Amino acid sequence: MLQVSRSAFYDWLEHPAKIISEDALNIYRMARQLFKRSHGRLGSRQLCKNLERAGFNPGRYCTRSIMRKHSDSVADNVLNQQFNPKQANLVCPGNVTYFRTN
Repeated sequence: MLQVSRSAFYDWLEHPAKIISEDALNIYRMARQLFKRSHGRLGSRQLCKNLERAGFNPGRYCTRSIMRKHSDSVADNVLNQQFNPKQANLVCPGNVTYFRTN
């Protein structure tokens, strides 16, 4: 009915979403804006410095945790667990957990 896997549902039950303050939300938004403006080139130290220049004081470890959260889209599973292709060179197997693309 919910179209959610059982494991995802139980994971959600065990780890409900955190409610964050308005200040934290503003830091996230500014960090995203600064990171986007740099075309994804800022590391955590530079992003932290830029946030401080913008009037925020998140600290480096907070900045690192902000950078770990991403909302990039995930590619569709076109292989769909069909590991026996009908012809050679039709699919290329791999094990990539995260690969950022345009």
